Amino acid sequence: MDNRNSRRSDRGGIQDGFEEQIVQVSRVTKKTKGGNKMGFSVLMVVGDKKGKVGVGLGKAADVSSSIRKGALLARKHIITVPIVNETIPFEFRIKLGAAKVLLKPAPKGSGVIAGGAVRSVVSLAGIQNISSKVLGTDNKASNVYATMEALERLGARYKREMKNRKEKKCS
Repeated sequence: MDNRNSRRSDRGGIQDGFEEQIVQVSRVTKKTKGGNKMGFSVLMVVGDKKGKVGVGLGKAADVSSSIRKGALLARKHIITVPIVNETIPFEFRIKLGAAKVLLKPAPKGSGVIAGGAVRSVVSLAGIQNISSKVLGTDNKASNVYATMEALERLGARYKREMKNRKEKKCS
């Protein structure tokens, strides 16, 4: 019995250095034969402010369960973001579905210039100076997923360019 309680307390507050932020809470209803079935959907962003960030969408019958599910999903889908001089290495544009997001490196001291959905992702990733613009939809979930995809592709491109630079130096 004691073993079960200790596991539950460990699971309740996960102490792994990640901060959680709720981007959107939506109440969703579904028509069923017995009436309306109500639930909640929560979009969570999790990051350690050192270059790791993840996003999860938790759905459940109550808000607290959906928050927990969203945080767990976000921890499972963490990506690593390249940060050079407290900003991103280069400009990146992305179109994912209806969302269009532009991310630009900014000089030191300019801070995070971004809308709500993009701001939560880049601030929890640890990017301190960035300028961004959401050009497509107003849907927060679409903008968050587009930002995550942009940061993931940015990381892949940065690794590729660093590898090419290394090979040129060796030649």
